[in-house]
Amino acid sequence: MSVLAIDVRDVHKVYRRYGRRKNFGTLKSALLGGRVAADLRPDATFEALSGVSFQVEAGRTVGIIGRNGSGKSTLLKLLAGIGRTTSGSLDVTGRVSALIELGAGFHPEISGRENIYINGMMMGLSKRQVAERFDAIVAFAGIGDFIEAPVKTYSSGMYMRLGFSVAIHVDPDVLLVDEVLAVGDEAFTHKCLDRFAELRRKGKTIVLVTHTLDLVTRLCDEVLWLDGGTLRAQGDPKRVVDAYLLDVAAAEDRAAGAAARLAPSAEPAQDMTKVAEGRWGSREAEVTHVELRHADGRAGHVFQSGETVDVVMTVQTPRPLTDFVFGVAVYSADGVCCYGTNTHIEGATPQELTGVGEVIFRFDALDLVEGTYRLDVAVHRADGVPYDYHRLLYAFRVASPLKDVGFFRPKHAWSFSGGIRIVGPGLNRDGK
Repeated sequence: MSVLAIDVRDVHKVYRRYGRRKNFGTLKSALLGGRVAADLRPDATFEALSGVSFQVEAGRTVGIIGRNGSGKSTLLKLLAGIGRTTSGSLDVTGRVSALIELGAGFHPEISGRENIYINGMMMGLSKRQVAERFDAIVAFAGIGDFIEAPVKTYSSGMYMRLGFSVAIHVDPDVLLVDEVLAVGDEAFTHKCLDRFAELRRKGKTIVLVTHTLDLVTRLCDEVLWLDGGTLRAQGDPKRVVDAYLLDVAAAEDRAAGAAARLAPSAEPAQDMTKVAEGRWGSREAEVTHVELRHADGRAGHVFQSGETVDVVMTVQTPRPLTDFVFGVAVYSADGVCCYGTNTHIEGATPQELTGVGEVIFRFDALDLVEGTYRLDVAVHRADGVPYDYHRLLYAFRVASPLKDVGFFRPKHAWSFSGGIRIVGPGLNRDGK
């Protein structure tokens, strides 16, 4: 039976909108009447969250996406206990560590050392526990000698690194992070991602608010899409992100006064709760046929490990396009991505897509271990907006006389020396 780390039920959050108007009730009169939000005029309030409900199982990594002002940071603050809901309820189980605002909780006039102790104890650690973790916190943050300097002298990157380091070293059950990776350099971003992976292996729950959509699809188990304070969609990262991108593209078209409108098939799928097979996109370009072929051109569904395999896509478009990317990804039977790439990642520059054409992606050696796999294929814009995305629609089987484990089977060889004697097929060759 799964354990819930986060349970949000019909949460509303209303803020008072301040302006030049003087004819709405005072805070004193609202308090005396016992109806703070109700005593305000309707145009004097702003509902940041409106009836949001969702659950997160312990150990899951969840991304929250949406436009600016959609309620993402408000939701994260409520989960962190910074503020209260106007109505509805939410429960977060376990120790919560939040990195919501850059340098939040740091006192600018005192040193990084003192701020580590203060923040660590605010997050539930004893002074002794902070001391035990102090060196690890400083090493991860990469602050060096600046740890003794007032934090007002820190750069924004140093603030972020120190805040993130404290947050992850309190050993949280639930880690809440708001767009923090956007400030760090590439090396520190990799350190953060490695630490996320470590926390996931330990069964910790992570909630990440970010505009970095490729990070969401790589890191998260599921995604929430907030739109105008409401939960627009929740579920499989690729499905939800693509639906969000389609919506953004449609809004851009409307704002520019474009006559074209997205086809009905571009609407978000109704069931986004699982990594499940499906198809979506605007169909401005369409993948009309897909098959897997052996090196001799025969179509097939069962291939030997290490065999040459072609993924062949027939693509057509009703009007010429100059912005297009072709992608392929391989998933295990239980939905884990084994490999994925596209023409944009590999540096190809699109010139024109017109009429009907054929795309062939060749695996020179399909070095997968024995098992059943699923294939994604797609054609989309360079910014990720899908024209036609086929999710897990094509199954194939990899056969092998060997029973090694995992996904990838690299070329390899064994060798032995000294007092070791061992014989067997493949031990001194490339593993075939």
